[in-house]
Amino acid sequence: MNLVDKLKIEHKNLWDKVVFHRFVNELGDGTLPPDVFGRYFLQDYVFVNDLVVLTAKAISKSPDFDSASVLNHFLTGILNSENDLFVRFFNELGYSEKQYSIATATHTTQAFGDFLVRTGYEGDFDDIATVLYVTEGTYLEWGTRLTEERAEPGNSVYKEWIDLHSPSVLGNLVEWLGSYLNDRAQIDYARASYLFATALRYEALFWENAYAVDQWFDLS
Repeated sequence: MNLVDKLKIEHKNLWDKVVFHRFVNELGDGTLPPDVFGRYFLQDYVFVNDLVVLTAKAISKSPDFDSASVLNHFLTGILNSENDLFVRFFNELGYSEKQYSIATATHTTQAFGDFLVRTGYEGDFDDIATVLYVTEGTYLEWGTRLTEERAEPGNSVYKEWIDLHSPSVLGNLVEWLGSYLNDRAQIDYARASYLFATALRYEALFWENAYAVDQWFDLS
């Protein structure tokens, strides 16, 4: 059995918590409250900065030119087209530039981002590829599911967000990451399992955080 399949079987419950989360289901059928999507989208805007760091470190630690090229293409998409999409969506959602420009990370976003950045700086390429497989692979799977179900949420923002995570957009990247992990990675299985499960837990918490923003305890 290859590495990715083994990890998915071991952590099936966590994987399914992400892919079949109520946020995803409500996104697909159009019942997701706009304020919930707005909170999620603001946090995703903050979070993407740490995803950029992780991907940049992956490029710098790539084992060969082809690997760096694949990830550079992904990074370019985040920095260019996705950034334009964020601004456009915020306008459609009714958020002012001031609102999204001063957005700060919740506890969950900060912890997830710190995990990505630490993996990027302290881990090797195999570590980063494992985490990226989770962050992009889970999104591809729910995007594929909703696309195949022909989800029509009746909301142009929701529909475009689904389309952005369909096989035509994420398929090649996730397929490449899976092939790399299965055929070339030398990562210890215990290490891979830890990274895989931790990334999945944060992904599930990230969805949940959109419904009830976490707050600091009053320590004054």
